[in-house]
Amino acid sequence: MDTIVEKGAGLDVHKHSVVTCIMGTGIKKEIRTYSTMTNDLLRLKAWLKEHGITHVAMESTGVYWKPVFNILEDSFEVLLVNARHVKNVPGRKTDVQDSEWLCKLLRSGLVRGSFIPPKEVRELRDLTRYKRKLIQTITAEKQRVEKILVSLAR
Repeated sequence: MDTIVEKGAGLDVHKHSVVTCIMGTGIKKEIRTYSTMTNDLLRLKAWLKEHGITHVAMESTGVYWKPVFNILEDSFEVLLVNARHVKNVPGRKTDVQDSEWLCKLLRSGLVRGSFIPPKEVRELRDLTRYKRKLIQTITAEKQRVEKILVSLAR
């Protein structure tokens, strides 16, 4: 495979951990695991910068990718890839193998990132969804009170 990205990282993101593999020109392949707590994600970011990583690929695993993306987006070209598009060879697999496979695909230019709206749009969407949820909760509570009042009036 030809190398398109000189220095890249593959991240296998989970609820409580991020397994990271870095590879590239002048970098010996290295794999590390970080927790998803903010301080550890900042340490991950510093480690990637220290090695001159320019591109990062990670699978879109539920909502667990969001905090990782938010911390890394301003310093790296972050590709959020569909897990179905990067399936490795079937059989036994580990988080380490997944992160290494993502890194290899990234460096070869074989992954395409999903569309992620700009930060302002993401924040507006979160606020809009939260507002809708609050309105639904208020409506449900009003209906419960109304039901109780109707049952008491009989």
